[in-house]
Amino acid sequence: MTNRTHKRGFATRPSDPDTWIRTPDARTNGTGIDPGFTARLTIDVTPALRGRIKIVAFRRGITVADMLRDLLAREYPENGEAAP
Repeated sequence: MTNRTHKRGFATRPSDPDTWIRTPDARTNGTGIDPGFTARLTIDVTPALRGRIKIVAFRRGITVADMLRDLLAREYPENGEAAP
């Protein structure tokens, strides 16, 4: 049996929420997007909606993540103007 040299502890959040939000995620995500400039977003959806989203992405031949990134970029452009 091998001895552990490093014991993982619980992660702690910074006391400043703005710093915590703006801190880049160091993990790689396999999307080709520089992981230093990404953030994870988690939302709750119904199983039926999740299924519809997955089917549409499959039919378009893209990943759900890529499809939703494009949707969000269209709805929330960098210039701050709302989509029609």
